[in-house]
Amino acid sequence: MESGHNKKLAAGLLIVILRLSPLFFPFAVAAQQDDGERLFRQRCATCHSVDPGQNKMAPNLHGIIGRAAGSLEGASYSGAMRSSRMTWDRQSLDSFLAAPSQVVRGTRMTAGVPTAAQRAAIIRYLESQSPD
Repeated sequence: MESGHNKKLAAGLLIVILRLSPLFFPFAVAAQQDDGERLFRQRCATCHSVDPGQNKMAPNLHGIIGRAAGSLEGASYSGAMRSSRMTWDRQSLDSFLAAPSQVVRGTRMTAGVPTAAQRAAIIRYLESQSPD
């Protein structure tokens, strides 16, 4: 008898959560974007910028989605990156950020991003910095 009561209680709670979730969704999306920006600033901004036209010691990442790797005018790339024939998208960025020197042997980028959640947040942030 108690098991049936617990199932009804759980089902009722699930319905309440599902009905309330749209109220919190915009806040969750904003928090994810803020997290991506924070992670970018902590892990990437020493070498990279997302401000249009501003290269630091590494290429500018504004508009990176859809860009051919090693192709940004005025940026300094390794020969390996210039000849990689990659186009940056979610999947290629995730793979590269996970293990840069395994994806592009000879890349100058050595620091990776260890967790999938951090990579996803950074990639979402980079997507928000790319023109539509």
